[in-house]
Amino acid sequence: MNDHRSSRSLLSRGSWPEAQRIAELMRKETVGGALLLVATVVALVWANSPAGGSYARLSETRIGPSALHLDLTLATWAADGLLAIFFFVVGLELKREFVAGDLRDPSRAALPVVAAVGGMAVPALVFVAVNAGGGSDLRGWAIPTATDIAFALAVLAVVSSHLPVALRTFLLTLAVVDDLLAVTIIAVFYTSDLQVGYLAAALVPLALFAVAVQRRIRSWWLLLPLAVATWALMHESGVHATVAGVLLGFAVPVLRRDGGDGIGLAEHFEHLVRPLSTVVAVPVFAFFAAGVAVGGLSGLSEALRDPIALGIIAGLVVGKTVGIFGTTALFARFTRARLDDELAWTDVFGVAVLAGIGFTVSLLIGDLAYGLGSDRDDHVKVGVLAGSLLAAVLAAVVLRRRDKVYARIAEREAIDADGDGVPDVYGT
Repeated sequence: MNDHRSSRSLLSRGSWPEAQRIAELMRKETVGGALLLVATVVALVWANSPAGGSYARLSETRIGPSALHLDLTLATWAADGLLAIFFFVVGLELKREFVAGDLRDPSRAALPVVAAVGGMAVPALVFVAVNAGGGSDLRGWAIPTATDIAFALAVLAVVSSHLPVALRTFLLTLAVVDDLLAVTIIAVFYTSDLQVGYLAAALVPLALFAVAVQRRIRSWWLLLPLAVATWALMHESGVHATVAGVLLGFAVPVLRRDGGDGIGLAEHFEHLVRPLSTVVAVPVFAFFAAGVAVGGLSGLSEALRDPIALGIIAGLVVGKTVGIFGTTALFARFTRARLDDELAWTDVFGVAVLAGIGFTVSLLIGDLAYGLGSDRDDHVKVGVLAGSLLAAVLAAVVLRRRDKVYARIAEREAIDADGDGVPDVYGT
């Protein structure tokens, strides 16, 4: 017989300030998800229209100073340049979570960390299993490991309004850890032709940026050139330039110098930069990354027969679900933690399926693995789009049913306001 007195609650609500902050983030990310969807649809329609050639020419248009090796295509600028803004916000969010958020508590951090690791390891194994032994290129093993939190939260906002705060908190916290692991994978496994000199040089403006922000300097005319220099040198080093965004975010202090509870520098920068990331950087990247010319039903059929695309779809839909749900269940089993009273395991399953929406970072890793515009590039995009869409539909079905259950519970609680089990039909 289980002794609940010796067990602790799993996926509890968390602190009130953290719940408020996450609610605010969810509203912002929902807007970002809607813009992502619009950009993706526009890109797909344009790429597959009679004017599809103009979309390809736009993507391949080169701008930038060639003397600095920065004469890049617009598609590359979106992936390497604009997406660095997104990863700067990721760096700020990661540091805030581990310094001042609920993840500073090891007991709270353990579950999302374990679930995120499982949610990345199992999809990678599924991809390898689908492609093993067939002569397929396994460089894309990391493509189905990422979760696009903007799309996921947009789906969650559409299909549910009564799901417990604890479940939404778990999804967002899981995505934060997922982002950290994704950045690590990009830096370690998708760095080619490392130029140590440029990498060492990038540390100079990065260090100056860190010193400036630690002294609480906010002057954009000083910080912005240092950030751009760090990005440019990181780009030349062979390490993907988005890593520079994360490192710059990590450098910003979270806590106030006076130890007060007000807005720190990291939160100040996040308020300034997140709208640019949400409204411009990520949607523009999606526009240039998602425009795959399918080639009609025959082209779609050919893409879906490619083991690479099948491995991505299976990794996102099956791997993510099994990885997150399975590790959460095992965590509960071996730590004697029990699910919070306001949740059911069906809720955890729904969130695990929802985490299979891997769009932004999955497309980025696909470009890094097989090369932008390569023969496999279109099939990778089809796999990511199909897998993400399937995960979104399945999660919507599961979570919508659960939302109706919680809506009925809320209605009963509203009727029986005094909690005596008798409906207050007369207002007593």
